[in-house]
Amino acid sequence: MAYSWFKAFHLIGIVVWFAGLFYLVRLFIYHVEANQEPEPAKTILKTQYEIMEKRLYNIITTPGMLVTVAMAIGLLSTEPEVLKQGWLHIKLLFVCLLVGYHYYCSRLMKQLAADECRWSGQQLRALNEAPTVMLLVIVLLAVFKNNLPTDITVWVVFGLIILMAVTIQLYAKKRRRDKEKLMAQN
Repeated sequence: MAYSWFKAFHLIGIVVWFAGLFYLVRLFIYHVEANQEPEPAKTILKTQYEIMEKRLYNIITTPGMLVTVAMAIGLLSTEPEVLKQGWLHIKLLFVCLLVGYHYYCSRLMKQLAADECRWSGQQLRALNEAPTVMLLVIVLLAVFKNNLPTDITVWVVFGLIILMAVTIQLYAKKRRRDKEKLMAQN
């Protein structure tokens, strides 16, 4: 019975953690793009994004990560033999990368607050896709375990990365054109 409780709260933690990670970097994008606004809108927006980022990180994202990790430890304590399986080692590597991403977001948040962030909105859009790729790999490993069809999976992950990169570029191009049209009308 303990396994089911650990698993249920592990899944809830994952959902909360990823929701926070996805939205946090989106806020970073808006924060960076607020620099293009005239005063006083620029200052008002940046102040509001700082508040939203801190609350999201501290009240939702970090607790989601902590619940996820704590419940994973609980799961492993109920089935310690799984620690000997190769798929779990790879999954844990991706989870470690995700934890690193989480803390890197904290660093970016501090840079944004100090007005020292060198990332562009477009670069942050690309960064925002990293947890999607990690989530995909982690879930596939958890579901398929040692039977993961790596030949198909590798191509799907590669295809998704290419698709995301192309989509980001096309969206950025569309936004530039829309902005140019708006400027031309004024």
